[in-house]
Amino acid sequence: MSFTNLYYKRTTGTPKACWICYKPTTTVLATINTVDFLYACDSHLTDRGFASPISESSDGVNGAQKLNLGPEEIAKVKEEWEEKQKLKAEKEKGKTTEDGSDNKDDEKQKKEGVPSPKPPGALPHPIPQKPSASHQRFTLHRDIFTMRLTEHRKRRQATQAKELAPRLPGAPRGDVA
Repeated sequence: MSFTNLYYKRTTGTPKACWICYKPTTTVLATINTVDFLYACDSHLTDRGFASPISESSDGVNGAQKLNLGPEEIAKVKEEWEEKQKLKAEKEKGKTTEDGSDNKDDEKQKKEGVPSPKPPGALPHPIPQKPSASHQRFTLHRDIFTMRLTEHRKRRQATQAKELAPRLPGAPRGDVA
């Protein structure tokens, strides 16, 4: 299982040894889903031979300017996206109305005069908002990143070997005649 070369700088409560110099540090570089993480001193993060910071201006309006997109094209794409989102919402509503059990229960409660447990107009699931990316982003130098990938591959192979070892046959123990 490989992962992308995109690490986020985070801080921890307890210092651990730096991956390079073994000095205690609270700075951690971790992938988005924390498949890989490593402790690194702030001085190493400024070293271009170890990691390079990624600027935040690569997306948004500046990214559109780099791609030579005009405001009309951006507005057109935005409208298409909004239409797709509306269609998805309508399909979700259609699916919930197709479920007969929910509707039958609601109809029974309306006939009995008991209010529905669901408030009208409430969404079934609250939409989680993506937290703002306040962490600095880094890419590791290609050699360092290759070392990280190799280390993960070796760990994965070791666990596979431990799982496979009990299923392999043993060596013969009788006398050779």
